Amino acid sequence: MPENPIWIPSADRAENSNMARFMRLIARKYNREISGYSSLRKWSIQNINEFWAEVWEFTQIMASAPFTSAVEDLDKMPGARWFPGARMNFAENLLRFRDGQPAIVFCNEAGLSAVMTHEELYKEVASLAIPMKEMGVGPRSRVAAFMPNIPQTVVAMLAATSLGATWSSCSPDFGVKGVLDRFAQIRPDLLFTADGYFFKGRHHGSLETAAAIVKEIPSIRKTIVVPYSSPDADIGSVPGAVSYADFKMQGEPPDLEFAQLSASHPLYIMYSSGTTGLPKCMVQSAGGILANQLKELALHTDVNRDDVIFYFTTCGWMMWNWLVCALARGAAIVLYDGAPFHPGPGALWKLAEDRRITIFGTSAGYLAALEKSGLEPAKEYDLSSLKTILSTGSPLPAEGFEFVYAHIKGDLQLSSISGGTDLNGCFALGDPTGAVYPGELQCRGLGMAVEAYDRKGAPVYGQRGELVCVKPFPSMPLYFWDDPDGRKYHHAYFDTYPGVWRHGDYIEINHRGGVVIHGRSDATLNPGGVRIGTAEIYGEVERMDEVEDSLAVGQQWKGDIRVILFVKLPPGHTLTDELREKIKTRIRGNLSPRHVPAMIIQAPDIPYTLNMKKVELAVKNMIEKKPVVNKEALANPAALDFFGGIKELEQ
Repeated sequence: MPENPIWIPSADRAENSNMARFMRLIARKYNREISGYSSLRKWSIQNINEFWAEVWEFTQIMASAPFTSAVEDLDKMPGARWFPGARMNFAENLLRFRDGQPAIVFCNEAGLSAVMTHEELYKEVASLAIPMKEMGVGPRSRVAAFMPNIPQTVVAMLAATSLGATWSSCSPDFGVKGVLDRFAQIRPDLLFTADGYFFKGRHHGSLETAAAIVKEIPSIRKTIVVPYSSPDADIGSVPGAVSYADFKMQGEPPDLEFAQLSASHPLYIMYSSGTTGLPKCMVQSAGGILANQLKELALHTDVNRDDVIFYFTTCGWMMWNWLVCALARGAAIVLYDGAPFHPGPGALWKLAEDRRITIFGTSAGYLAALEKSGLEPAKEYDLSSLKTILSTGSPLPAEGFEFVYAHIKGDLQLSSISGGTDLNGCFALGDPTGAVYPGELQCRGLGMAVEAYDRKGAPVYGQRGELVCVKPFPSMPLYFWDDPDGRKYHHAYFDTYPGVWRHGDYIEINHRGGVVIHGRSDATLNPGGVRIGTAEIYGEVERMDEVEDSLAVGQQWKGDIRVILFVKLPPGHTLTDELREKIKTRIRGNLSPRHVPAMIIQAPDIPYTLNMKKVELAVKNMIEKKPVVNKEALANPAALDFFGGIKELEQ
């Protein structure tokens, strides 16, 4: 564990951050000594009701009626009620600014770009909401989107939620079954789609897939098609289709009438990965999502009116929802459609330079690939505006931190963040007032009673344990769709430790309060009874030039577990005995002999979910000849075929 920070904020930056302002507010208002982040977090956990009430006020959440208390029934997990009495609208909060400052900056890999001001965004949303209301869209409706990451997707979400409808989206790289597994469960009334999207220099059509979706979901009354990649595309093949331009109101729209609803009104339906059956449909509340995401944006990420915030994401990943919420801070959000390395590894850094991005969000996998590409953004691009880099999706190893500070920018806050689709937010993330240590997430989130539990359900520090949250938080799902008795919901989080949320990550909390993520706990390796996180192995192996990607699983073998490591090599490379030994030597020297795999096997590809998570459990099932259901939940389902019947694993 590194004892020396890799970055410390300047006194001026720390003192002028929203986090520091919030600390001073709490200290003054509650007559408490708040000496730093750890004491603020302790207060937030001990005073859950007061903390979330202060977040609501500090972030200036708009409501037509106030809440009676921030939370009721705090002792119920699940079952706590958040912001009862409040009447509000999610979209109204995101559309509070209506001036000429940029709200949405859009670019794609084909060179198309556009800027929409806050005033233009408000009017565009109004123009779309009016015909939606006329066709009956309202608080009982579901509106779905099979869309690329373009401005019209944001507009459609805001129009739907302004009327009180519940929003759900998938990105256009999902196949027909992947979309049907999600949307057919929730039976949307309205579908938004585009004619296609761009990726790696190619145009990919979406209309054939959209037509197949609509034909299988009879609840869809109308499909609105955005002519994005081919302006003259024929939409006649999609039942009930109308072009976006023909559907929306023409001319100057009247003012929006935002539906005033309870804070617990359903806002989003998000989905689990679906690799063990149909995806779980997680229904999330407007007030809970807004309060939690604004806490993370305003306090932990220090987003303000003058920021330009970017996250490389699709509309099928929760980071899209998280990014869009930054509109409520008055920031400009940057949307990008395309491959991050097209036409070259500098594509996103040219975007950062041109658009003066201040907060740049990406994944640990992207940063590892960037390092392997040899590009040094600090030398080739003007990144003087950049103040923060966010990384999520998988743990960022210490070497990834070192690469960022050496080759991207030396003076910025690198926030490795971790949470999940389930909460549409983070359990552990950044602190603008604190130091950054290589390989660590800076802190557990304010108001999030996160602990590491051992197998007996006792909190542990300085050693690995299950990530749990022992008190309710506002962005917990309201319920799962089609789960009337709550059994699916309870089984997903509360079966292991009754009354405590078990997230499924394997973490370590150190003496500083920093957090290290060791990977998914359900994929933990246990050779000889010793618990090993797969993320540790990936962090070593994938830094090798000879390895493009990897996946580790535990195989039941002769009464124990043996670790099998699969490696994907760059094109034209073959796994030799020398390379096997080099991999083992590196793992043994940098981790421990326990981490060294019993076997290393070359694989043609590594399977991922549509949300770009490695599917270790599906591979484990394949090598143990157990069924793997719902392969359509994978981005590359054909990759799984290799793992069935590997003769080496039967010896």
